[in-house]
Amino acid sequence: MSLPPSLTAYRALIRLAAPIAPYLLNHRARRGKEDTARLNERLGRPTITRPEQTLVWMHGASVGESLVLASLVDEMSGRDPALRFLVTTGTTTSAELMSKRLPSTAMHQYLPVDTLSAVEGFLSHWRPDLAVFAESEIWPNLIIETARRGTPMALVNARMNARSLQNWRKRPDTARWLLSCFDWIGAADHQTRDGLEDLLGEHVTLAGNLKLEAKPAPPDAHELSRAKVAAAGRPVWLAASTHEGEEARVLDAHARILADKPDALLVLAPRHPDRGDAVARMIKQHKLSAVRRSRDDIPTGDHEVWLADTLGEMQIWFHLSPVALICGSLKDGIGGHNPVEATHADCAVLTGPHVASFDDLYAAYRAERAAEEVSSAEEIANAVLRSWTGQGPQIDTARQVLSRASGGAMASTLEALFDLLAPRDDDTPDLIPGPHGSRS
Repeated sequence: MSLPPSLTAYRALIRLAAPIAPYLLNHRARRGKEDTARLNERLGRPTITRPEQTLVWMHGASVGESLVLASLVDEMSGRDPALRFLVTTGTTTSAELMSKRLPSTAMHQYLPVDTLSAVEGFLSHWRPDLAVFAESEIWPNLIIETARRGTPMALVNARMNARSLQNWRKRPDTARWLLSCFDWIGAADHQTRDGLEDLLGEHVTLAGNLKLEAKPAPPDAHELSRAKVAAAGRPVWLAASTHEGEEARVLDAHARILADKPDALLVLAPRHPDRGDAVARMIKQHKLSAVRRSRDDIPTGDHEVWLADTLGEMQIWFHLSPVALICGSLKDGIGGHNPVEATHADCAVLTGPHVASFDDLYAAYRAERAAEEVSSAEEIANAVLRSWTGQGPQIDTARQVLSRASGGAMASTLEALFDLLAPRDDDTPDLIPGPHGSRS
């Protein structure tokens, strides 16, 4: 089956742009967006030897998706210890996290850029026996060339908000061609399932949301103990994964809280720790006293804010704080962040109104009063104060919501992935009919 015109045009443009890829990567590296020492991986030139065992390649765009994949690695390794895993991501943040999270049966590499030479170099070196993509990270050349090699492919925890689905509908032929490359698609929610079925004209499995079952790495016991000693006796709250434009409202809320609870401690954790300097200046402008985690400083009774400008330590803050405002939700255009880690850590959930990326989940939370929606500094402050007195969202209720909402996602996904790994006859039909085996 020939490529749709839009994909043919894309491949032609990428072919013309390919010679400048190294220069663009070096420019990004100078800005801290790429790992200078590992740029060869982005160009499809791996340096790690491929293991001889069956290799499952998993890809996720960033931190949230990579944590889902790490949980899949754990579960698949438990069932078949002989399997080996390659996990690819595209951000330095997720790479650092994976270096700490993945077991010895797995390795991390950066995803190659979507030029034909980089993709072919990557695939020729690794020769995966199964390719697993998380959520909606679809690079056309990567998908096309993986499928052309006959590699079984799965799209797990597929999640698309209304805007993403609308964009796909503008290019239905492209969407149908690329999505049909997958032998199995597991949708995380009804909106995604219905949208993909409309695009494909085929049944798509409603597997459930893997993020609800993904197990975060436990916090470092020593560091959590240090944090608890530092905060002992003080009312603590967390602003988790804040973005530019949200910190000012959080700090205004904390000033209101301090008027009622002078010993209150705010743990302020920016989504991108490299913004630590800018956030520290903002805290100072609000005339609040702070220490920075990146400098290994410990707050005393004189400090009102603990700036958690480090990577991979959110579990410490969720376990330290009885209540958290999950940010990325106070301003439009971000889509919110996942509240699941907070609930697993017995931390009550507050959220802003802009949660398009997690509509179904937050709707379930709000319906059961397992989360409270806030917007203004006054609303944030009042909600935190209520939570400290036990009048805020209830943890037990949030856990029940998660149990119902997951829909057995892990079990159904694992069954599908092991089915794809099983030997198949040439005439075995694809689980989702598409261009497999007949591409040009």
